[in-house]
Amino acid sequence: MSPLPPTADSQPTGGRQRSAKVFWSQFVYIATGNPVTLIAFSLFLLIVTVAIFGPSLAPFDPLASDAANALQPPSWKHWFGTDNVGRDVFSRVLVATRLDLLISITAVAISFVVGGFLGMLAGYYGGWWDRLVGRMVDTIMAFPLFVLAMGIVAAAGNTVENIVYATAIINVPFYARVARAEVNVRRNAGYVLAAKLAGNSDIRVMALHVFPNALPPMMVQVSLNMGWAILNAAGLSFIGLGVQPPTAEWGIMVAEGANYIVSGEWWMAIFPGAALMLAVFTFNLMGDGLRDLVDPQRRT
Repeated sequence: MSPLPPTADSQPTGGRQRSAKVFWSQFVYIATGNPVTLIAFSLFLLIVTVAIFGPSLAPFDPLASDAANALQPPSWKHWFGTDNVGRDVFSRVLVATRLDLLISITAVAISFVVGGFLGMLAGYYGGWWDRLVGRMVDTIMAFPLFVLAMGIVAAAGNTVENIVYATAIINVPFYARVARAEVNVRRNAGYVLAAKLAGNSDIRVMALHVFPNALPPMMVQVSLNMGWAILNAAGLSFIGLGVQPPTAEWGIMVAEGANYIVSGEWWMAIFPGAALMLAVFTFNLMGDGLRDLVDPQRRT
């Protein structure tokens, strides 16, 4: 007696398990095949871990001041020293990781979705869609991007939400241009024409056939923009238009510490600046690994 065929409920579960296994195998292959990629993903995992568990790992309250211990150099009690009001710099650096990473990921996710969608429409349909998206992108790119972000935050208010929106707006042109170029090249490819002849709608063709093949170069842009988003948020905070004190944020900490470097209290600016540099360095290294991870041609 032949075995019963798998039920309808078991097939999607098995498919998801196989997809997860293939994805994990691809990740291990890419990470172990390139030491730089392995280092980048390891640093990213470290940053995410600190962002999640940082408030619990912080030895001191990042907002609690202690004037008696102000401007203490690094020691066994205060690993990164204390700031001008006695707050523990190490605790503030740990806690600030969550906020900066959240701003970066949220802003890049919004710009990726909006820019990728607009770029796909412009590249796939052309015509007035292409002209409309092109003019919008050109308008945004006509301004110095950091100055544009400053203007948006100054007009809308210096809240975390407005920092995210401003950072997302200035990053939209990058994804729109990459998506348009990639989709424009592939819209007349053989597999796209075959999918149309099979009766697939334009939306299904773009979602299942065009977009996956346009994704690898966009993932490189995601990696670069995440570092830029952190720098943008820190820069806005540094000039007073970003997150406001006493919130723990790397840009604020660097701005506060810059006033004390001349007098010898270097640790106030060096340690948050080093954390900022490490985050940007990590995201810049992750580009090639993310590209290889989502590239359908490498899934062999």
